[in-house]
Amino acid sequence: MSPKLSEMLLGHTGSSGTEAWLKHRLANDNAITIDDRTYPTDSWTNVPSSILAAVPRRLHLQPSHPISLTRRLIESRFPTPTYKYHNTFFPVVTVAQNFDSLGFPPDHPGRSRTDTYYVNKDTVLRTHTSAHQADTFRANESEGYLISADVYRRDAIDRSHYPIFHQMEGARMWDRRKVEGGDIAKAVWADLKKLPKHAVKVEDPNPTIHPARNPLQAEHHTAAEVEAIAAHLKRSIENVVIEIFTQAKAAAMVAAADSTTASTIPNSAAETEEPLRVRWIEAYFPFTSPSWELEVFWQGSWLELLGCGVVQQSLPINAGVPDQVGWAFGIGLERIAMLLFSIPDIRLFWSSDRRFLEQFSAEPDQAIRRFVPFSKYPSSTRDVAFWLPEPSSTSPSAPESPMTQPFHENDTMEIIRSVGGDLVESVTLVDSFAHPKTGRKSLCYRIVYRSLERTLMGEEVGPLHERVGRELVARGGVVLR
Repeated sequence: MSPKLSEMLLGHTGSSGTEAWLKHRLANDNAITIDDRTYPTDSWTNVPSSILAAVPRRLHLQPSHPISLTRRLIESRFPTPTYKYHNTFFPVVTVAQNFDSLGFPPDHPGRSRTDTYYVNKDTVLRTHTSAHQADTFRANESEGYLISADVYRRDAIDRSHYPIFHQMEGARMWDRRKVEGGDIAKAVWADLKKLPKHAVKVEDPNPTIHPARNPLQAEHHTAAEVEAIAAHLKRSIENVVIEIFTQAKAAAMVAAADSTTASTIPNSAAETEEPLRVRWIEAYFPFTSPSWELEVFWQGSWLELLGCGVVQQSLPINAGVPDQVGWAFGIGLERIAMLLFSIPDIRLFWSSDRRFLEQFSAEPDQAIRRFVPFSKYPSSTRDVAFWLPEPSSTSPSAPESPMTQPFHENDTMEIIRSVGGDLVESVTLVDSFAHPKTGRKSLCYRIVYRSLERTLMGEEVGPLHERVGRELVARGGVVLR
C-alpha cells in the first residue's frame, strides 16, 4: 500500500472539504491491497490504514493468545464430525454477503459508512460472522458448524470496545429428508439424550413459544419441533457456559491462593464462593425465532453472554437447503476472554508486549490462569470542544452517499483513534448544547490517554492532543472552541 493511501484512508465523512478530498484521493490512489488481494477504491472507501494493518494478525489463530484459547475451549464442547470448524474465512466480503443474504433492509443503519468499513461500494470488511452463514448453509458440509473470525465495526472508544473484535457463531441443523420418517422432533430428542448432563440449576421461567414475545414460525415449524430444537440448543449452550465458568472459578481460586498476585486481581476470593447462577430470557434477533439470551450472575450482577434461537427458515431456504431446520447462536470472544482471564482492557489483546503474551500457554494440560497486571500506568486527560459543521443543504429525502452523510459520533471516534491509536483509553461525551440564536450544535469530549506499556509524559500527550484537534478540523469540518 502506498504511503499516500495509508495516510488518507482514515474515514472521512460528509463535512466541508470532503468532496475535494475524495476527488484528490481518487486521482492518486485507485486500489488497496489486503493480504495480496487487490480491490478498487471509490467514493465509498473509508477503511483506515490502521485497520488494514491489523488484518493479518488474526488473533483467534495465534496458538497461545487468549482469544485463540477461548475459541478452542468453546469448540471443545462441539465435537467433530457433527460440527465443522471454520476459522479461516477471508475478512473481505461483498455487501450482498454481509447484508443482503441476511435480509438487512436498504435503510438499515448497519449499512451506513458511519458503522461499517467499506473497501468500495460493493465490498466491506465483514461486520459479523453471519456474513458467511448463507455460504456455509449452501455448502452443507456438516450437520453443525462453528465460524470464528475477526470482525470490523466503527465504534466507541473505551475499555470494552475496539474497531476489530472476534465473534463465534454456531449452528446445528436437521434435514427432514434424512431423519427417520421425516420426524424432526423425534430425531432432535434422540440427539439431546446423547449430550452430557449438568447439575447446575438454570432459571427458565418463560414458555418456549409466546405468540407476541417469542413467536413460532408457524409456516415452517410445528410447536413440537421447536420444543425439541430449543431443548437441544439450551443444553448445548449451557454445557459451554458451565465449562467456561468452571474454568474461570478455578482460575480465581488459584489467583486468590497466590499471595503474590491476589492483591492485583480484584474479586478473586469472592468469585470462588459464588454459586453459579444461569438464566434464560426472551429476546429478539432478526435471524432467529423464537430467540433467547443467556445470562450468568457474575461479580454481583447479571452478565449477558450470548444470543441464540431457532433459525429463521428463510435463511436455509434462500441458501438452497429448504428441508433443514435447527438452531444458531452468536457470542463475542473478547467478552468471554476478558472474563475468563480477568483482562481489564480490550486493547491488551492487541499488545505485542511480552509481559502480556507470555502469561498464556497453549499447552493442553495447562490450566487457565488469570492475567496479572504488570503495571498501572497513570492516565492523562484532555478535553476537546467544537462546533459541528453547518447543516447540509441536501434534501433530507436524498439517498445517503459519502458526500451527503451527516457528521456522526463514530466519525469523531475514528479521527481520534487514527491519531492516538491504542494510547487512547476512552472518549466520553461530557457536554452538548445548541446555540440559542443560531441553533448550531456544540460538543465536548473528554479523552483519556493511557499507555498499557509505559508512562505517557506531558510533552508527548500535549502535541498528540493538539494534532487530534487539527485533524477534527481538517477531516471533520468542525470549528474548535
